[in-house]
Amino acid sequence: MFITPPEPKTSRKTAEMYRNAEETYGYLPNMYRAFGHRPEVMESWSALLVSLRGNIEPRRYELITLAAARELRSSYCMLAHASVLAREGATEDELVGIISNAENAPLDEQERAIMIFASKVVHDATSITQADIDALKTHALTDAEIFDIVAAAAARCFFSKTLDALGTQPDPAYVEKLGPQLAQKLALGRPVEQPAEAALP
Repeated sequence: MFITPPEPKTSRKTAEMYRNAEETYGYLPNMYRAFGHRPEVMESWSALLVSLRGNIEPRRYELITLAAARELRSSYCMLAHASVLAREGATEDELVGIISNAENAPLDEQERAIMIFASKVVHDATSITQADIDALKTHALTDAEIFDIVAAAAARCFFSKTLDALGTQPDPAYVEKLGPQLAQKLALGRPVEQPAEAALP
């Protein structure tokens, strides 16, 4: 990680953020270290996530996020959100299919359309036309739901790009959750951080 405050010198608010994260995850994820200089920004990000997720069913949110993370080549977000889907029952083959072949992903037609649209939001939002919106509506999506897809995909750009620009590597815990082979396939950008003991000669 390129920029992170030394833990002994962290502010009270940063120390509190670190402590809460450790209590939640059982370790201090690198994504929290990345926001160590500005914990209030992480706090605002968390509040934004709550508002976004409050309007999107959980599986749809994860698929939108995976589509955005894939377009951004964000290893951290790919691993984190694939882990959620795996926890909910997605198999390794299904996850590989979802991230590697948008047109033929093992999803229903509505989910495929949502992921393709979310990818387009990230890749070039100015390329979206009324035809793209109308195509989503043929899959029984409302204007409000389309807004939610756009907002979730656009928000992911902020978080993924912040982590990657600061050199934040995915936590080794994701390898334990997903297995080394699947984790490697999901790590499209920065490599997973090696455990401390693995780094020793």
